[in-house]
Amino acid sequence: MLGNGTKGIKIMISDEIKKRMTITEVAQIVGISTKTIVRWEKLGKIKKPKRDWRSWRVYDENDLIQIRQLHEILIEVE
Repeated sequence: MLGNGTKGIKIMISDEIKKRMTITEVAQIVGISTKTIVRWEKLGKIKKPKRDWRSWRVYDENDLIQIRQLHEILIEVE
């Protein structure tokens, strides 16, 4: 699992990002599929997000940063 630091990784986060985001919104911002986010969660590469009253995943800005960091690291490796 990645830490909260952003060393060496440029992360550009728009002011338009909401405090609470759905998995679809996070996937669109990062440029990956929702299935990828769920797979990373199951593999323990990212922390499990909070859930709302419907049991839907709810992401915040810190979750987005963590997912974006992992994506950037994986792109650099390829």
